[in-house]
Amino acid sequence: MKVLLPDGSDLSVHDGATAADVAERIGPRLAKAAVAAKVGNRVVDLSTPLAEGDQVAIITASTGEGLDVIRHSAAHVLAEAATRLYPGTKVAIGPAIKDGFYYDFEFPEPVGEDDLSRLSAEVQSLLGAALPFERREVTREEALALFADEPYKLELIRDLPAGATISVYQQGGFVDLCRGPHVPDTSRIGAVGLLSVAGAYWRGDSRNTMLTRIYGTAFPTKKELNEHLQRLEMAKQRDHRRLGRELDLFSFHDEGPGFPFFHPKGMRVINALLEYWRKEHLAAGYEEIRTPLILERTLWERSGHWDNYKDNMYFTVIDGVDFAVKPMNCPGGTLVYKAGQHSYRDFPLRMAELGQVHRHELSGVLHGLFRVRCFTQDDAHIFCLPEQVEDEVLGVIDLILRMYKTFGFDRVHVELSTRPSKSIGSDEMWATAESALAAALARAGLPYELNPGDGAFYGPKIDFHIEDVMGRSWQCATCQLDFAMPERLDLDYVGEDNQRHRPVMLHRVVLGSIERFLGILLEHYGGALPAWLAPVQAVVVPVADRHATYAAEVEAALGRAGVRVEVDLRSESVSKKIRDGEVTKVPYMLVVGDREVEQRSVSLRRRGGRKTTSYGLAEAAAYLADECRPPAVAPAVGSGA
Repeated sequence: MKVLLPDGSDLSVHDGATAADVAERIGPRLAKAAVAAKVGNRVVDLSTPLAEGDQVAIITASTGEGLDVIRHSAAHVLAEAATRLYPGTKVAIGPAIKDGFYYDFEFPEPVGEDDLSRLSAEVQSLLGAALPFERREVTREEALALFADEPYKLELIRDLPAGATISVYQQGGFVDLCRGPHVPDTSRIGAVGLLSVAGAYWRGDSRNTMLTRIYGTAFPTKKELNEHLQRLEMAKQRDHRRLGRELDLFSFHDEGPGFPFFHPKGMRVINALLEYWRKEHLAAGYEEIRTPLILERTLWERSGHWDNYKDNMYFTVIDGVDFAVKPMNCPGGTLVYKAGQHSYRDFPLRMAELGQVHRHELSGVLHGLFRVRCFTQDDAHIFCLPEQVEDEVLGVIDLILRMYKTFGFDRVHVELSTRPSKSIGSDEMWATAESALAAALARAGLPYELNPGDGAFYGPKIDFHIEDVMGRSWQCATCQLDFAMPERLDLDYVGEDNQRHRPVMLHRVVLGSIERFLGILLEHYGGALPAWLAPVQAVVVPVADRHATYAAEVEAALGRAGVRVEVDLRSESVSKKIRDGEVTKVPYMLVVGDREVEQRSVSLRRRGGRKTTSYGLAEAAAYLADECRPPAVAPAVGSGA
């Protein structure tokens, strides 16, 4: 019989051949690297028999699909190790997830981080045994009998629809309820690392049993695993929550879960960030507005947020009328637009808002500044004519890329997200909007990936993902094209024909959430923010108490030059103060002693350096003013930039 390969060619194989046979026919190197196969759109085991005309692609561990297969297989190996080491353990579920896998257990005794090494040794033993993964299909009755002592598996089996195919996999002495697919045997998994232990309610419901969740990861080679573990260690050392405490930038409190409290030093960073943001937007032709935190429920109903977003909103009642705390700024921005009459000559109108929004997030997903219940969006809404859309989107793209470059984010991945299942507006409106964004990306020469079904409920969007120093991707900026809200909120303008028309509305953010972006910056730079953003840009260190008066003069001179400066008057040694300055990531340390007082100079030491350089006081003030100056705003390029 013949099967079809990804390049369109066909391959003759014997009747009853498997995907593994196809890999062997193509070549021994591919057969050795193969972990699974794709038949049509289904990812299957290599042992899967093929039929005449099947489209077959061999999956290796170097692909995303291949990594998922080896990680899911590793989860089964972990489960076997756990049940061997802890007899009486009940197993729940063990899926592959982003960057790894986990498995949930109900252990007969407490199991924690200290037990990972023992579990890891057992996993390594099972990997070396090259135990084959064997799949078989069973009836519902057979499955219930097979898992009679496994309450979580029994619940899953009973929840399956009537007539569903039930399959199980066995490797060694362990049998699991599973759809698969899996690698041919445990030796094909590669390198496995067990990472952490956490608690997890069965099926995510706090009314259910608390299980023990063990997280792990797997890679084709030990080298790739070690590189990943090094990245995890780097991320741990750069955790913005730890840096926020050490640098005295922000804190969280039980009295306001999910609501960050910014300290004076944190506000210095935020204000420096926003000062730069305002300069860029002023140069790009934006006017800044501010809208209320609380608006009447009827507005949110008209805008579509009530039907599509009310589960994430907070509410209150004022004078017997229902109000909502805004989760987004756009409806308020439309009211600013409606406050006046507009002509086609007024467009484009670019209105920017640093708007604080509140969204209800479940307590289990709150995570430092990355997932909060209150944050500031660097929002903007552009009202324009249909024929101006492409130019305005191009301007937004240019502004986003330029600002990202300022922060050292040169690698940007772009996605075009189309209509989601839950949306408003006609098919024609969505088709027009999606085509307009695709055309703007083509004109910008930006490569992008299509992300079907992930648009906003009111329109398609372009999402921008930045990559940090650890290779992690963050979606921050977005540009959304909206024909629906101007219609729903009755926005209009007088056209050249003297008739009323609907404007087009662009929603966009550059940094996204200011708080989240600060967290990203802290981890990207490991807390050592660029001098223009650092909360304290320079610390003056007097060698002895007698030098304190001159140190105050140095502080005043730098302050007049616009430098954020402090004097360290603690009764500690100079070396201790310098070490502490390094820990708190201060860009510049200025030591003053007898020689400096006499010469009216300073000994300047840069962050991370060992050498000191002598500067006259006026020279030092001018030098640091230049070093700490905010980035220059580039001239606008194109419409809207």
